[in-house]
Amino acid sequence: MGVEFFIGRRYLRSKQKQAFISFTTFLSVAGVTVGVMALIVVIAVMAGFESDLKSRILNVDAHITLQRHMSPFTDYRKVDEMIEKTPGVESATPFIETQAMLSASGNSAAIIKGVDLQSVGRVIKYLKTDSLIEHSKMRQKDQNSKPGIVLGKGLADYLGVVVGDSVQLISPRGILTPIGHVPAMRQFQVVGLFESGMYEYDRSLGFISLQDAQSLLRMRDEVNGIEIRVKNVDQAGSIREELIKTLGFPYWAKDWMQKNHNLFAAMKLEKTVMFIILVLIVLVAAFNIASTLYMMVMEKKKDIAILRAMGATDKQIRRIFVFKGMVIGLIGTILGGSLGLILCSLLSHYRFIELPSDVYFVSTLPVQLQAFDVIRISLAALIICFVATLYPARQASRLNPAEAIRNA
Repeated sequence: MGVEFFIGRRYLRSKQKQAFISFTTFLSVAGVTVGVMALIVVIAVMAGFESDLKSRILNVDAHITLQRHMSPFTDYRKVDEMIEKTPGVESATPFIETQAMLSASGNSAAIIKGVDLQSVGRVIKYLKTDSLIEHSKMRQKDQNSKPGIVLGKGLADYLGVVVGDSVQLISPRGILTPIGHVPAMRQFQVVGLFESGMYEYDRSLGFISLQDAQSLLRMRDEVNGIEIRVKNVDQAGSIREELIKTLGFPYWAKDWMQKNHNLFAAMKLEKTVMFIILVLIVLVAAFNIASTLYMMVMEKKKDIAILRAMGATDKQIRRIFVFKGMVIGLIGTILGGSLGLILCSLLSHYRFIELPSDVYFVSTLPVQLQAFDVIRISLAALIICFVATLYPARQASRLNPAEAIRNA
Protein backbone atom coordinates (compact mmCIF):
# COMPACT_ATOMS: atom_id res chain seq x y z
CA MET A 1 0.00 0.00 0.00
CA GLY A 2 1.35 3.46 -0.94
CA VAL A 3 2.13 5.90 1.86
CA GLU A 4 -0.69 8.25 0.82
CA PHE A 5 -3.27 5.46 1.01
CA PHE A 6 -1.89 4.32 4.36
CA ILE A 7 -2.20 7.83 5.79
CA GLY A 8 -5.63 8.30 4.23
CA ARG A 9 -6.84 5.07 5.87
CA ARG A 10 -5.46 6.24 9.25
CA TYR A 11 -7.34 9.54 8.87
CA LEU A 12 -10.55 7.62 8.21
CA ARG A 13 -10.16 5.39 11.28
CA SER A 14 -8.90 8.06 13.73
CA LYS A 15 -11.25 10.20 15.81
CA GLN A 16 -11.44 13.83 14.81
CA LYS A 17 -10.70 16.61 17.29
CA GLN A 18 -13.82 18.38 16.10
CA ALA A 19 -16.91 16.20 16.49
CA PHE A 20 -18.61 18.30 13.80
CA ILE A 21 -16.25 16.87 11.16
CA SER A 22 -17.28 13.31 12.09
CA PHE A 23 -20.93 14.35 11.96
CA THR A 24 -20.58 15.87 8.48
CA THR A 25 -18.76 12.72 7.34
CA PHE A 26 -21.76 10.68 8.51
CA LEU A 27 -24.12 13.09 6.71
CA SER A 28 -22.03 12.75 3.54
CA VAL A 29 -22.28 8.95 3.60
CA ALA A 30 -26.01 9.13 4.39
CA GLY A 31 -26.62 11.63 1.59
CA VAL A 32 -24.89 9.50 -1.02
CA THR A 33 -26.71 6.41 0.29
CA VAL A 34 -30.16 8.02 0.07
CA GLY A 35 -29.44 9.52 -3.34
CA VAL A 36 -28.22 6.27 -4.91
CA MET A 37 -31.04 4.26 -3.33
CA ALA A 38 -33.70 6.72 -4.54
CA LEU A 39 -32.20 6.77 -8.03
CA ILE A 40 -32.16 2.99 -8.33
CA VAL A 41 -35.74 2.56 -7.08
CA VAL A 42 -37.25 5.38 -9.16
CA ILE A 43 -35.45 4.40 -12.37
CA ALA A 44 -36.42 0.73 -11.83
CA VAL A 45 -40.08 1.68 -11.35
CA MET A 46 -40.09 3.90 -14.44
CA ALA A 47 -38.42 1.13 -16.46
CA GLY A 48 -41.10 -1.24 -15.16
CA PHE A 49 -43.87 1.10 -16.31
CA GLU A 50 -42.25 1.46 -19.73
CA SER A 51 -41.75 -2.30 -20.14
CA ASP A 52 -45.30 -3.11 -18.99
CA LEU A 53 -46.80 -0.49 -21.28
CA LYS A 54 -44.71 -1.74 -24.21
CA SER A 55 -45.82 -5.36 -23.70
CA ARG A 56 -49.48 -4.32 -23.44
CA ILE A 57 -49.28 -2.20 -26.60
CA LEU A 58 -47.62 -5.05 -28.50
CA ASN A 59 -50.35 -7.44 -27.35
CA VAL A 60 -53.24 -5.22 -28.39
CA ASP A 61 -51.87 -3.71 -31.57
CA ALA A 62 -50.16 -5.02 -34.68
CA HIS A 63 -46.39 -4.60 -34.97
CA ILE A 64 -46.68 -3.20 -38.52
CA THR A 65 -49.68 -1.77 -40.36
CA LEU A 66 -49.53 -1.77 -44.18
CA GLN A 67 -51.92 0.47 -46.13
CA ARG A 68 -52.35 1.90 -49.60
CA HIS A 69 -52.58 5.52 -50.76
CA MET A 70 -55.79 6.70 -52.45
CA SER A 71 -56.72 3.69 -54.58
CA PRO A 72 -58.76 0.78 -53.12
CA PHE A 73 -56.80 -2.08 -51.56
CA THR A 74 -58.21 -4.90 -53.70
CA ASP A 75 -55.16 -7.13 -54.18
CA TYR A 76 -54.79 -7.75 -50.45
CA ARG A 77 -54.79 -11.56 -50.73
CA LYS A 78 -51.77 -11.56 -53.03
CA VAL A 79 -49.97 -9.00 -50.83
CA ASP A 80 -50.86 -10.99 -47.70
CA GLU A 81 -49.21 -14.11 -49.13
CA MET A 82 -46.10 -12.17 -50.07
CA ILE A 83 -45.86 -10.62 -46.58
CA GLU A 84 -46.10 -13.97 -44.81
CA LYS A 85 -43.16 -15.25 -46.88
CA THR A 86 -41.01 -12.29 -45.77
CA PRO A 87 -38.22 -13.33 -43.33
CA GLY A 88 -39.01 -12.26 -39.78
CA VAL A 89 -42.79 -12.05 -40.28
CA GLU A 90 -44.87 -14.29 -38.02
CA SER A 91 -48.33 -13.65 -39.45
CA ALA A 92 -50.52 -11.12 -41.30
CA THR A 93 -54.24 -10.39 -41.50
CA PRO A 94 -56.40 -7.94 -43.54
CA PHE A 95 -58.67 -5.45 -41.79
CA ILE A 96 -61.26 -2.72 -42.35
CA GLU A 97 -61.46 0.13 -39.85
CA THR A 98 -64.18 2.76 -39.53
CA GLN A 99 -65.67 5.09 -36.98
CA ALA A 100 -69.26 4.50 -35.98
CA MET A 101 -71.88 5.16 -33.35
CA LEU A 102 -73.15 2.34 -31.16
CA SER A 103 -76.53 2.63 -29.53
CA ALA A 104 -78.17 0.48 -26.84
CA SER A 105 -79.03 1.58 -23.30
CA GLY A 106 -76.55 4.35 -23.97
CA ASN A 107 -74.83 5.86 -26.99
CA SER A 108 -71.10 5.90 -27.65
CA ALA A 109 -68.71 6.61 -30.50
CA ALA A 110 -66.52 3.62 -31.31
CA ILE A 111 -63.91 2.31 -33.70
CA ILE A 112 -65.23 -0.74 -35.53
CA LYS A 113 -62.73 -3.15 -37.08
CA GLY A 114 -63.68 -5.75 -39.62
CA VAL A 115 -61.26 -8.67 -39.31
CA ASP A 116 -60.57 -11.99 -40.96
CA LEU A 117 -61.78 -14.47 -38.35
CA GLN A 118 -59.28 -17.18 -39.31
CA SER A 119 -56.07 -15.15 -39.16
CA VAL A 120 -56.68 -12.19 -36.82
CA GLY A 121 -56.00 -14.26 -33.68
CA ARG A 122 -52.40 -14.86 -34.84
CA VAL A 123 -51.75 -11.10 -35.02
CA ILE A 124 -53.89 -9.64 -32.22
CA LYS A 125 -53.25 -12.12 -29.43
CA TYR A 126 -55.82 -10.94 -26.88
CA LEU A 127 -58.75 -11.23 -29.31
CA LYS A 128 -60.58 -14.56 -29.17
CA THR A 129 -62.69 -15.05 -32.30
CA ASP A 130 -64.32 -18.38 -31.36
CA SER A 131 -67.65 -16.71 -30.57
CA LEU A 132 -67.67 -14.81 -33.89
CA ILE A 133 -66.78 -17.96 -35.83
CA GLU A 134 -69.57 -19.94 -34.14
CA HIS A 135 -72.04 -17.12 -34.74
CA SER A 136 -71.04 -16.94 -38.43
CA LYS A 137 -71.69 -20.68 -38.80
CA MET A 138 -75.09 -20.25 -37.17
CA ARG A 139 -75.97 -17.39 -39.53
CA GLN A 140 -75.30 -19.63 -42.52
CA LYS A 141 -78.20 -21.77 -41.31
CA ASP A 142 -80.43 -18.85 -40.29
CA GLN A 143 -80.12 -15.95 -42.76
CA ASN A 144 -82.45 -13.78 -40.67
CA SER A 145 -80.17 -13.74 -37.62
CA LYS A 146 -78.19 -10.60 -36.76
CA PRO A 147 -74.46 -10.37 -37.48
CA GLY A 148 -72.19 -10.73 -34.46
CA ILE A 149 -69.94 -8.17 -32.79
CA VAL A 150 -67.30 -8.46 -30.06
CA LEU A 151 -67.01 -5.40 -27.81
CA GLY A 152 -64.40 -4.18 -25.38
CA LYS A 153 -65.52 -4.68 -21.80
CA GLY A 154 -65.34 -0.96 -21.02
CA LEU A 155 -67.42 -0.13 -24.09
CA ALA A 156 -70.00 -2.81 -23.25
CA ASP A 157 -70.30 -1.51 -19.68
CA TYR A 158 -70.82 2.03 -20.96
CA LEU A 159 -73.51 0.87 -23.39
CA GLY A 160 -75.11 -1.29 -20.71
CA VAL A 161 -75.04 -4.52 -22.73
CA VAL A 162 -73.92 -8.09 -22.08
CA VAL A 163 -73.40 -11.09 -24.33
CA GLY A 164 -76.66 -11.85 -26.13
CA ASP A 165 -77.92 -8.25 -26.23
CA SER A 166 -78.33 -6.23 -29.43
CA VAL A 167 -76.69 -2.93 -30.37
CA GLN A 168 -77.48 -0.54 -33.19
CA LEU A 169 -74.42 0.31 -35.30
CA ILE A 170 -74.64 3.58 -37.23
CA SER A 171 -71.94 4.33 -39.77
CA PRO A 172 -71.54 7.76 -41.42
CA ARG A 173 -70.59 5.99 -44.67
CA GLY A 174 -74.11 5.41 -45.92
CA ILE A 175 -75.84 5.95 -49.24
CA LEU A 176 -76.94 9.02 -51.17
CA THR A 177 -80.74 9.18 -51.69
CA PRO A 178 -83.11 11.79 -53.19
CA ILE A 179 -83.65 13.13 -49.68
CA GLY A 180 -79.93 13.37 -48.98
CA HIS A 181 -77.21 11.31 -47.37
CA VAL A 182 -78.55 8.45 -45.22
CA PRO A 183 -76.13 6.78 -42.77
CA ALA A 184 -75.82 3.02 -42.80
CA MET A 185 -77.55 1.36 -39.85
CA ARG A 186 -77.64 -2.28 -38.79
CA GLN A 187 -78.47 -4.31 -35.72
CA PHE A 188 -75.63 -6.45 -34.32
CA GLN A 189 -75.75 -9.08 -31.60
CA VAL A 190 -73.07 -8.97 -28.91
CA VAL A 191 -71.48 -12.43 -29.06
CA GLY A 192 -68.40 -11.80 -26.94
CA LEU A 193 -66.40 -9.34 -24.84
CA PHE A 194 -62.65 -8.79 -24.66
CA GLU A 195 -60.38 -7.18 -22.10
CA SER A 196 -56.95 -6.16 -23.36
CA GLY A 197 -55.73 -4.42 -20.20
CA MET A 198 -55.56 -1.05 -22.02
CA TYR A 199 -58.52 1.14 -21.10
CA GLU A 200 -58.34 3.14 -24.35
CA TYR A 201 -58.81 -0.04 -26.39
CA ASP A 202 -61.41 -1.65 -24.11
CA ARG A 203 -63.48 1.54 -24.10
CA SER A 204 -63.50 2.27 -27.82
CA LEU A 205 -63.05 -0.92 -29.90
CA GLY A 206 -65.50 -3.35 -31.45
CA PHE A 207 -64.77 -6.24 -33.84
CA ILE A 208 -66.96 -7.69 -36.58
CA SER A 209 -66.21 -10.07 -39.42
CA LEU A 210 -64.53 -8.75 -42.57
CA GLN A 211 -67.56 -9.69 -44.72
CA ASP A 212 -69.99 -7.86 -42.40
CA ALA A 213 -67.78 -4.75 -42.49
CA GLN A 214 -67.66 -4.80 -46.30
CA SER A 215 -71.43 -5.21 -46.44
CA LEU A 216 -72.07 -2.42 -43.92
CA LEU A 217 -69.75 0.05 -45.65
CA ARG A 218 -70.84 -1.03 -49.15
CA MET A 219 -67.30 -2.00 -50.06
CA ARG A 220 -66.43 -4.56 -52.68
CA ASP A 221 -63.74 -7.16 -52.14
CA GLU A 222 -61.34 -4.62 -50.64
CA VAL A 223 -59.85 -3.71 -47.27
CA ASN A 224 -58.22 -0.72 -45.56
CA GLY A 225 -54.93 -2.47 -44.89
CA ILE A 226 -53.01 -5.45 -43.55
CA GLU A 227 -51.82 -5.86 -39.97
CA ILE A 228 -48.54 -7.72 -39.46
CA ARG A 229 -46.95 -9.42 -36.48
CA VAL A 230 -43.19 -10.01 -36.51
CA LYS A 231 -41.09 -12.53 -34.59
CA ASN A 232 -38.73 -9.93 -33.11
CA VAL A 233 -40.34 -6.58 -32.25
CA ASP A 234 -36.96 -4.82 -32.34
CA GLN A 235 -36.70 -5.68 -36.05
CA ALA A 236 -40.11 -4.23 -36.92
CA GLY A 237 -38.54 -1.07 -38.36
CA SER A 238 -36.18 -2.91 -40.73
CA ILE A 239 -38.95 -5.31 -41.85
CA ARG A 240 -41.24 -2.34 -42.53
CA GLU A 241 -38.56 -0.71 -44.71
CA GLU A 242 -38.02 -3.98 -46.58
CA LEU A 243 -41.76 -4.33 -47.29
CA ILE A 244 -42.03 -0.75 -48.57
CA LYS A 245 -38.96 -1.28 -50.76
CA THR A 246 -40.44 -4.48 -52.19
CA LEU A 247 -44.00 -3.23 -52.75
CA GLY A 248 -43.17 0.36 -53.69
CA PHE A 249 -45.66 3.17 -54.19
CA PRO A 250 -48.62 3.50 -53.45
CA TYR A 251 -48.08 1.24 -50.43
CA TRP A 252 -46.95 2.69 -47.11
CA ALA A 253 -46.46 1.20 -43.65
CA LYS A 254 -46.03 2.26 -40.04
CA ASP A 255 -44.51 0.14 -37.28
CA TRP A 256 -45.42 0.12 -33.57
CA MET A 257 -42.49 2.40 -32.67
CA GLN A 258 -43.68 5.08 -35.08
CA LYS A 259 -47.30 4.81 -33.93
CA ASN A 260 -46.30 5.24 -30.28
CA HIS A 261 -43.29 7.50 -30.78
CA ASN A 262 -44.67 10.43 -28.79
CA LEU A 263 -45.62 8.23 -25.83
CA PHE A 264 -42.25 6.48 -25.54
CA ALA A 265 -40.35 9.73 -26.21
CA ALA A 266 -42.26 11.38 -23.35
CA MET A 267 -41.48 8.46 -21.03
CA LYS A 268 -37.79 8.57 -21.99
CA LEU A 269 -37.67 12.32 -21.31
CA GLU A 270 -39.42 11.83 -17.97
CA LYS A 271 -36.92 9.14 -17.00
CA THR A 272 -34.01 11.42 -17.91
CA VAL A 273 -35.45 14.37 -15.98
CA MET A 274 -36.03 12.19 -12.90
CA PHE A 275 -32.44 10.95 -13.15
CA ILE A 276 -31.14 14.54 -13.23
CA ILE A 277 -33.37 15.65 -10.34
CA LEU A 278 -32.37 12.75 -8.11
CA VAL A 279 -28.69 13.20 -8.97
CA LEU A 280 -29.02 16.54 -7.17
CA ILE A 281 -29.40 14.59 -3.92
CA VAL A 282 -26.01 13.01 -4.55
CA LEU A 283 -24.68 16.46 -5.49
CA VAL A 284 -25.76 17.87 -2.11
CA ALA A 285 -23.98 14.94 -0.42
CA ALA A 286 -20.92 15.74 -2.53
CA PHE A 287 -20.90 19.30 -1.14
CA ASN A 288 -20.87 17.73 2.33
CA ILE A 289 -17.87 15.63 1.29
CA ALA A 290 -16.08 18.74 0.02
CA SER A 291 -16.80 20.69 3.23
CA THR A 292 -15.74 17.73 5.40
CA LEU A 293 -12.41 17.40 3.58
CA TYR A 294 -11.81 21.15 3.66
CA MET A 295 -12.36 21.25 7.44
CA MET A 296 -10.04 18.25 7.80
CA VAL A 297 -7.39 20.10 5.80
CA MET A 298 -7.67 23.00 8.27
CA GLU A 299 -7.43 20.56 11.20
CA LYS A 300 -4.49 18.62 9.77
CA LYS A 301 -2.35 21.60 8.75
CA LYS A 302 0.47 20.55 11.07
CA ASP A 303 0.42 16.96 9.80
CA ILE A 304 0.45 18.15 6.19
CA ALA A 305 3.35 20.50 6.92
CA ILE A 306 5.38 17.69 8.51
CA LEU A 307 4.68 15.42 5.54
CA ARG A 308 5.79 18.17 3.15
CA ALA A 309 8.96 18.72 5.22
CA MET A 310 9.67 14.96 5.02
CA GLY A 311 9.56 15.12 1.24
CA ALA A 312 5.91 14.34 0.37
CA THR A 313 5.01 15.69 -3.06
CA ASP A 314 1.95 17.73 -4.00
CA LYS A 315 0.55 14.69 -5.80
CA GLN A 316 0.89 12.49 -2.69
CA ILE A 317 -0.84 15.07 -0.49
CA ARG A 318 -3.70 15.34 -2.98
CA ARG A 319 -4.07 11.58 -3.11
CA ILE A 320 -4.49 11.36 0.69
CA PHE A 321 -7.60 13.55 0.68
CA VAL A 322 -8.95 12.24 -2.62
CA PHE A 323 -8.65 8.75 -1.16
CA LYS A 324 -10.64 9.70 1.94
CA GLY A 325 -13.35 11.44 -0.08
CA MET A 326 -13.65 8.52 -2.51
CA VAL A 327 -13.93 6.04 0.37
CA ILE A 328 -16.83 8.10 1.76
CA GLY A 329 -18.45 8.13 -1.68
CA LEU A 330 -17.78 4.42 -2.23
CA ILE A 331 -19.31 3.45 1.13
CA GLY A 332 -22.40 5.57 0.39
CA THR A 333 -22.70 4.14 -3.12
CA ILE A 334 -22.41 0.53 -1.92
CA LEU A 335 -24.92 1.09 0.90
CA GLY A 336 -27.33 2.95 -1.40
CA GLY A 337 -26.99 0.35 -4.14
CA SER A 338 -27.59 -2.50 -1.69
CA LEU A 339 -30.64 -0.83 -0.13
CA GLY A 340 -31.98 0.04 -3.59
CA LEU A 341 -31.61 -3.55 -4.81
CA ILE A 342 -33.28 -4.90 -1.65
CA LEU A 343 -36.19 -2.45 -1.95
CA CYS A 344 -36.65 -3.24 -5.66
CA SER A 345 -36.63 -6.95 -4.86
CA LEU A 346 -39.30 -6.46 -2.17
CA LEU A 347 -41.46 -4.36 -4.50
CA SER A 348 -41.10 -6.94 -7.27
CA HIS A 349 -41.91 -10.01 -5.16
CA TYR A 350 -44.48 -8.79 -2.64
CA ARG A 351 -46.14 -5.92 -4.59
CA PHE A 352 -47.42 -4.26 -1.41
CA ILE A 353 -47.96 -0.88 -3.12
CA GLU A 354 -51.31 -0.95 -4.93
CA LEU A 355 -52.39 1.53 -7.60
CA PRO A 356 -55.97 2.54 -8.49
CA SER A 357 -56.92 0.45 -11.51
CA ASP A 358 -59.30 3.13 -12.79
CA VAL A 359 -56.37 5.57 -13.14
CA TYR A 360 -53.43 3.34 -14.12
CA PHE A 361 -53.27 0.38 -16.48
CA VAL A 362 -51.57 -1.67 -13.74
CA SER A 363 -52.83 -2.52 -10.25
CA THR A 364 -49.43 -2.74 -8.53
CA LEU A 365 -46.15 -0.88 -8.85
CA PRO A 366 -44.14 -2.47 -11.71
CA VAL A 367 -40.40 -2.85 -11.15
CA GLN A 368 -37.79 -3.78 -13.73
CA LEU A 369 -34.22 -3.54 -12.52
CA GLN A 370 -31.65 -3.24 -15.30
CA ALA A 371 -27.94 -3.81 -14.70
CA PHE A 372 -27.03 -0.91 -17.01
CA ASP A 373 -29.09 1.53 -14.90
CA VAL A 374 -27.45 0.36 -11.65
CA ILE A 375 -23.96 0.70 -13.17
CA ARG A 376 -24.79 4.13 -14.62
CA ILE A 377 -26.15 5.41 -11.29
CA SER A 378 -23.15 4.05 -9.33
CA LEU A 379 -20.65 5.57 -11.76
CA ALA A 380 -22.46 8.93 -11.69
CA ALA A 381 -22.35 8.97 -7.87
CA LEU A 382 -18.65 8.08 -7.77
CA ILE A 383 -17.74 10.69 -10.41
CA ILE A 384 -19.62 13.40 -8.48
CA CYS A 385 -17.84 12.37 -5.26
CA PHE A 386 -14.47 12.40 -7.04
CA VAL A 387 -15.05 15.90 -8.39
CA ALA A 388 -16.03 17.06 -4.89
CA THR A 389 -12.63 15.95 -3.51
CA LEU A 390 -10.53 17.89 -6.01
CA TYR A 391 -10.73 21.38 -4.48
CA PRO A 392 -9.98 20.39 -0.84
CA ALA A 393 -7.15 18.10 -2.02
CA ARG A 394 -5.73 20.93 -4.13
CA GLN A 395 -5.83 23.32 -1.15
CA ALA A 396 -4.00 20.74 0.98
CA SER A 397 -1.26 20.30 -1.62
CA ARG A 398 -0.71 24.09 -1.85
CA LEU A 399 -0.27 24.50 1.91
CA ASN A 400 2.97 26.26 2.90
CA PRO A 401 4.72 23.97 5.47
CA ALA A 402 6.65 26.71 7.28
CA GLU A 403 3.56 28.88 7.65
CA ALA A 404 1.44 25.90 8.78
CA ILE A 405 3.93 24.90 11.53
CA ARG A 406 4.24 28.51 12.67
CA ASN A 407 0.47 28.90 13.04
CA ALA A 408 -0.13 25.40 14.51
